[in-house]
Amino acid sequence: MAEENRRIAEELIEAVGGEDNILSAAHCATRLRLMVRDKEKIDQERVEEIDKVKGAFYNSGQFQVILGTGTVNKIHHEIVELGVSESSKSEQKEETSKQGNAIQRLLRTFGDIFVPIIPVLVATGLFMGLRGLITNVYPDALPDNFLLYTQVLTDTAFAFLPALIAWSAFRVFGGSPVIGIVLGLMLVNPALPNAYDVGSGDVDPLLFFGFIPVIGYQGSVLPAFIAGFVGAKLEKWLRARIPEALDLILTPFLTLLIMITAALFVLGPIFSAVEAAIMAGATVVLELPFGISGLIIGGLHQVIVITGVHHIFNLFEIQLLADNGLNPFNALITAGIAAQGGAALAVGLKTKAKKLKAIALPSSLSAFLGITEPAIFGVNLRYGKPFVMGLIGGAAGGFFAALFNLQATGMAITVIPGFLLYLDTVTGALLYALTNVIAAGTAFLLTWMFGYNDEMQK
Repeated sequence: MAEENRRIAEELIEAVGGEDNILSAAHCATRLRLMVRDKEKIDQERVEEIDKVKGAFYNSGQFQVILGTGTVNKIHHEIVELGVSESSKSEQKEETSKQGNAIQRLLRTFGDIFVPIIPVLVATGLFMGLRGLITNVYPDALPDNFLLYTQVLTDTAFAFLPALIAWSAFRVFGGSPVIGIVLGLMLVNPALPNAYDVGSGDVDPLLFFGFIPVIGYQGSVLPAFIAGFVGAKLEKWLRARIPEALDLILTPFLTLLIMITAALFVLGPIFSAVEAAIMAGATVVLELPFGISGLIIGGLHQVIVITGVHHIFNLFEIQLLADNGLNPFNALITAGIAAQGGAALAVGLKTKAKKLKAIALPSSLSAFLGITEPAIFGVNLRYGKPFVMGLIGGAAGGFFAALFNLQATGMAITVIPGFLLYLDTVTGALLYALTNVIAAGTAFLLTWMFGYNDEMQK
């Protein structure tokens, strides 16, 4: 096995243009990430023919080779042993962040900030689903204060969401994360009128100078993001100018004083209005009647995944959950993901080529677990038609989910693991199952009949 991995590593290096063309190598859970000097020297077709390679593509300075969980660690180790310089993902991310146009860099930044906080929001969604399941199955046998206990589990992350976002923004933009946490906590201090209570009309905002409304920012995303960005830049500016002997005292003091004043009186009101406008526009698409929203989102989401900027939707989903605890977007993108898995499964079962079968079947399983890159880049996009059939299947499943207004209790997990976000009602779990079956089944049948035959390999 070790000899085989060494051979694969040698073939990869040669196909990418040789050791001199590779600046550094890193890896994530499924992909080998190579920073290259000249992408024109890459023989992508040759790379994709190498054993264990499930797909490859070039994006913003990185040549990414999809190898799968476990395998990628071993191949990366062999490549480093052969003399290629090793770099961390953060080092490659810093280099990659300099590449691409302004919009691409902005969207990558959104991903860098929101991806680290998603795990706690996933846990919150699972807690919500489990609470719904337990209260439906055992409505009369729950202990005293059970709901109060579950509220601690389900409400905490969103009650302090600005603190999580400000922490992550300070981390990404080069500030001190602990200052970001405190700034975010200031935005939801209990001394301020609660944003939810103000929104319901139960509480009035505080008025400063007779005309500036001041409230807490519970559940807000954009104001905390902007405060974190400006605060990190301000902290770095202050540290460069304050004498070292006074830095420990003055820098945090001035950063927090200036930023909470700016956040409450200027940034908060302005960007709350911007956030509301963005949400209103996105909600218009999400609420299109007769299942149209599902056709659009379910059918096109995986096209956006190809570009690598789909993390921008994290902001939208977080805001949906913060507003009402439910996320209809999850079911629509689940349909798109399941459909790509169904298309890859059809290719894997229909082909007689052993290598393609060995790529397609595991890739379809990966998609059914919520990760579509192996199926998309390793199988469906390579032959074109299966990807299109997957888009049609995603539109069909999304249409069904939208017709029944299917909503998740969380985010970031889809297809099979996503069932945990629909356990609050039996009907919701059944509709979710049907959404996946319709999406994957439609894509499978279309791919089987019209989307693939072994002649395409020529």
